Amino acid sequence: MARRNPDWKPDFLKQYRESHALTLEETGEQLREIAQRHSFNIAANFQTIWGHESGSIYPGPHYRRAYCLLYDRNEAELGFRRALPGEEARVESVPNPQSKSLPDPSKAIVEALGVIRSGSDDVDSAALRERVLEAWRRRTTGGAADTPSVLLVGGFAGSGKSEFAKFLGTLTGWPILDKDSITRPLVDQFLIALGGEAHDRSSKLYREKVRPLEYRCLLEAAWDNLNCGISTILDAPFVSEFAQADWMQRFHNRCRSKRVTVATIWVRCDPESMREYIEFRGAPRDAWKMESWDEYLSTLDMEMKPQGPHFIVDNRLGGAVAMADQARDALSGGGL
Repeated sequence: MARRNPDWKPDFLKQYRESHALTLEETGEQLREIAQRHSFNIAANFQTIWGHESGSIYPGPHYRRAYCLLYDRNEAELGFRRALPGEEARVESVPNPQSKSLPDPSKAIVEALGVIRSGSDDVDSAALRERVLEAWRRRTTGGAADTPSVLLVGGFAGSGKSEFAKFLGTLTGWPILDKDSITRPLVDQFLIALGGEAHDRSSKLYREKVRPLEYRCLLEAAWDNLNCGISTILDAPFVSEFAQADWMQRFHNRCRSKRVTVATIWVRCDPESMREYIEFRGAPRDAWKMESWDEYLSTLDMEMKPQGPHFIVDNRLGGAVAMADQARDALSGGGL
C-alpha cells in the first residue's frame, strides 16, 4: 500500500478528528450522514476509520470525498496525496472547529465552476460559468428560462466526467442523458444477438456495428429535448467524436441553426486515478480494462483535446470532483 501511495500521511486524519473533538464512533456517524446525502458507497464503522488513521487501510475514493467534506479540506490537506500545482495545502495548520462557519452557496458554486477552463482560444469560460450560474439563479428564484443549451461532457473511462455532469445537473436542473443509462440494456442484448458478449466494449464488433448506433440514440434523445427548448447535459466518453474536427463542426452547425448554445467539456484525469475509479465501480463492462490495463492504457492518448471549441476540466487526482462535492454540500447546507 505504501508503494502505491507514497505521499500518504495517515496520521493527518487523526489530527483533524481530534481537533474536531470527535470519537471514532462520532466520526463514523458524520461520515455516514455525508454518504447518505451524496450517495457515497461507504459503511464508515469505527474499525475502518481506525484502519485509515493507523495506515493499514488506504481510503477508497468515496471515503476520501467524505473526509474532505467532513473536515472541509482537500485531499492534499488531509494527507492522502501530494498537492497539485496551484493547490494550497495547509496541512500544518489544523483548523479550530469552533471557528468554522457554514459555507456560502454562491461562493462555493463559483469556486467549483472555476475548474472549467478554456481549452481553445475560441471559447469563453467566464461566459459558460455565468450561463450555468444564471441557470441556477433562475431555478432557485422561479425565473423564466432562455434559449436552450447543450453541454457535452466527455472523457476517458474513470475520468470523473459523470460526477462532474451530475454536479452541473444538480446546479442547473437540466436533465442529464447518460449514454450507458439510455442504451446499456439494448446494447448488451444487441451484442449477444450479433454473436458477441454482453459486456464487450473493446471488440471490432462493438466499435463498428454497435457503438455508432449507441451514440446516435443518445444524440437523438438530446435533440428531442432541445427541440422543446429544454437545455440538456450529455454524459458519454465522446472519444471518437471529439477527435473528429468534421463531427464537431457539424454538431456546432446544427446547434447554431436551431439557436442552441453548445459547450464541449473534456474532463482530463491521470491514469492511476482513472484505474482506481474503474476498479471501485466494478462494472462488468470494465472487466477487460482491468484485466489488460497496460494494453488498454496504450490505446489512450492522454494528451487528447477535442478538435474544436472546447473547455477543459482538470480532474487529476480527483481535484475537480472534490470541489464539486464541496459546492453540493454548500447547496445542501443552504437548504436548496
